[in-house]
Order: sequence, then structure tokens, then C-alpha cells
Amino acid sequence: MKRLTNKESEIMEFFWQSGPMFVKDLVALYPDPKPHFNTISTMVRILESNGYLSHNVYGSTYQYYSVVSKEEYGKNAISSMVSNFFDGSYLDAVSALVKEEKISIDELKELINKVNSSSK
Repeated sequence: MKRLTNKESEIMEFFWQSGPMFVKDLVALYPDPKPHFNTISTMVRILESNGYLSHNVYGSTYQYYSVVSKEEYGKNAISSMVSNFFDGSYLDAVSALVKEEKISIDELKELINKVNSSSK
């Protein structure tokens, strides 16, 4: 699964929050100054070609919807990051978070408890 650009991620966030939409509905969600309709339409078609969106046809217009959940994308992004930057070692990835103080020892203990209780 290809990694989303910042603009693509912004569009996908709208779909994840709002559900199926026509491009005009998507444009309406943006604050002023709104991006041009054709720009958003092109980005939506790119997201569809990359497997993130699909569409239903209503007359001469398309209603787009997400085919990849936010959770699924997040899991894939984490797996890709661990693979690319930590040689596939989740232990090294978590160790880096602890060393950089992004996760505390107490949070790590809480995570271990959650894993232990969910595996029973």
C-alpha cells in the first residue's frame, strides 16, 4: 500500500470522518479559500487508482467512498516504518520510543498488561 502524501491524507481524513461523498461535498468541507474542484477531483481519482477509494455511479456523477479504513492504513504504515527503519524489529521500534521518551515505562507496563489480558 502506497504511503499517503499530506494532501491525500487530508482528503482521506474527510472520507473517514464523513463517509461516502461527491467531489462537490468534499470541496465544501474545506475552509476558505477552498481548493479548486478540478484539483480535488484529480486527487480523488489518484486515491482511487491507488486503491484507497472506490465509487458508485449516479447518472453522470460519481460518489466516492473509502475502501481502506483509517485503522487498516495505520497498521500498514506502522508495519512499513518498522520494516524500513528498524529492520523489521518491533522491539527495536518500541525501544527507540522509550529512549526518545515518546512512551514512558509506565505506559509500556500498561501495554504489556493489555496484551496479557487480551491473550487470555
